[in-house]
Amino acid sequence: MNYQQFYIDGEWVSSSGTETIDVLNPATDEVIDKVSAATTEDVDRAVKAAKKAFPSWSALTVAERASYFKKLKQALKDNLGTLADLMTAELGATTRFSHDVQVTMSINEMEATIRAAETYQFDHYIRDALVTAEPIGVVACISPWNYPLNQIQRKISPALLAGNTVVVKPATETPLTALYFAKLIDEVGFPAGVFNILTGSGSKVGTGIASHPDVDVISFTGSTEVGEKLYAAGSKGIKKIILELGGKSPMLLLPGGSIKTAVKKTLGTIINNQGQSCSALTRLIVPKDDLKAVQEELLTQLKDVKIGDPTLEDTDLGPVVSAKQEETVLGYIAKGKEEGATILTGGNKVDRPGHYIEPTVFVDVKNDMTIAQEEIFGPVLTVIPYESVEEGITISNDTTYGLSGAVVGPDEDEAVAIARKLRTGNVMVNEGAVTADSPFGGYKESGIGHEKGVYGFEDYLNIKAILR
Repeated sequence: MNYQQFYIDGEWVSSSGTETIDVLNPATDEVIDKVSAATTEDVDRAVKAAKKAFPSWSALTVAERASYFKKLKQALKDNLGTLADLMTAELGATTRFSHDVQVTMSINEMEATIRAAETYQFDHYIRDALVTAEPIGVVACISPWNYPLNQIQRKISPALLAGNTVVVKPATETPLTALYFAKLIDEVGFPAGVFNILTGSGSKVGTGIASHPDVDVISFTGSTEVGEKLYAAGSKGIKKIILELGGKSPMLLLPGGSIKTAVKKTLGTIINNQGQSCSALTRLIVPKDDLKAVQEELLTQLKDVKIGDPTLEDTDLGPVVSAKQEETVLGYIAKGKEEGATILTGGNKVDRPGHYIEPTVFVDVKNDMTIAQEEIFGPVLTVIPYESVEEGITISNDTTYGLSGAVVGPDEDEAVAIARKLRTGNVMVNEGAVTADSPFGGYKESGIGHEKGVYGFEDYLNIKAILR
């Protein structure tokens, strides 16, 4: 397909400008394609198309809107391999992770959102007041590079099923997956103007869409820094804001808890996607008496991690997404050493083409160090000891973020009680894992609103009271 076009008002169209952006393969640093950079005129055209389509799309029944998504879900299944390959090429995620997690998660979560929409009670009475839920209008969907399919799916599925229309701006590093997704939406036959997509820089195109006077909702996933700017942009016109931002999530190991389980769950988030996940468990907080055993288990589980070509089935760790991200991660590693933390293993760029960084574990870490407070977005873990469980809880909560977390302990009821004390939006207990319809959203600087299932669906609705 021609990746240098936009999808606006049901048609593939060329940009009104001539600027293009190279898309690089982070495993080789080679240019694999180009996309167009949208102009202000292109942004206005896309938003106007979405606004024009809103009345007719919102007038459809939920069942009618869901019928398009059921076809789209099947199209994702039919094109799973192609989407996974595109993701591996532009993101650097391993083939296994792209296929088994990235695309499969998108399918499962779309299905959960369809189910939530079909069972949602749009009308109910409070005494004589009819309370009804209605779509809001045009939604600006601005997505990150680390989950180039699912972070778009998490926005458009609830937004469109609720009756809104959308303009999507994918990340400049990973636009190809998003444009192929748009191709599937076109083939399914969504009505013109319901879904629109533009490529270009976040500072120009993303901000341009978000600040457009005809946009009613801004849905953004990315860094807290950019989220703050979009929050400010949305204040003009009093737009609704949905933000899924950064994280510095704790794995709290309780005394007597399974060290093997805690280390395995933690490393899974550090190795998969090269640690480029906002919910990664990047702080392993452990009893001081277990510190040595934890370090030994970390070395044991890391020794068989295979770093290499992400297209090979047996590769565990591919490259980080770009030269810029490589520089950022290596800068944090240098900062950790400078501040007095000790590297247990890793810490270096891998000597091969592409942007590969060794899995890196820091010990002798204090929670006020930069590497324990700021989101690194790479395969870097900090191990922090504590003296008492109360201190462990305090350390877990001592962050400006509150997106995810985990507790591993010998007694599940006790672990759940501790989980309740963590100031974070998601907490996995022992072998517990996220599901397709459980809510995902953050406390503090990790965001506003929720994603997935009924909780994500409700964020794209207005509530009206009709008094009789």
